[in-house]
Amino acid sequence: MDLPLTVRGILLGFSIAAVFGPIGLLCLRRTLAAGFAIGFVSGLGAATADAAYAAIAGFGVTALASLLVDQRLWFQTIGGAFLVYLGQRVIRAKPATNSAPSAAVGLQVAGAYTSTLALTLSNPMTILSFGAIFAGLGLGSLAASTTAEALELVLGVFGGSAAWWLVLAGVVARLRSRVTPPRLRVVNVASGLLILAFGVQSLAGAWLAT
Repeated sequence: MDLPLTVRGILLGFSIAAVFGPIGLLCLRRTLAAGFAIGFVSGLGAATADAAYAAIAGFGVTALASLLVDQRLWFQTIGGAFLVYLGQRVIRAKPATNSAPSAAVGLQVAGAYTSTLALTLSNPMTILSFGAIFAGLGLGSLAASTTAEALELVLGVFGGSAAWWLVLAGVVARLRSRVTPPRLRVVNVASGLLILAFGVQSLAGAWLAT
């Protein structure tokens, strides 16, 4: 039985987002440190990037896809450097003892969204992943299909990815009350070191590829 395009997109988006990596670590740590909203908004940044790359692959924008993939080493270098920077910041971060003012919360939400959006976009190889998955499902390039069908699939990818981040942030937020400041400090150091390691790995991969 063929599933509707929206359902296929949701399943794709959910499964791709659920691969745990630096973005997952960031969302987990931010949820523990600042609450559900910041963690979920961080995930929405990644979901937006996933949908953007699914659109490039799905609409058959081959010229843009080729350009992004050809420049992947630059993206990888920038993304790796950003991960190293974030890792160091997370390691040094001290657990908050007071509620942030509303203006600061607004900036925090914007920063959470844009940082994960930029980090996810720094991996243009995701385009090839979506292209391969579409082909494996017999979808090929959707360029020859109607715009409505392609949009339906892309929106499904966004919805599926957002659903994963909703689940992750929701589960972690429920555990937040049990995380004392000393434990959060341990989480900061551990997650910061892992994020730093991801960044170093990305930089090393870019350097060895040159």
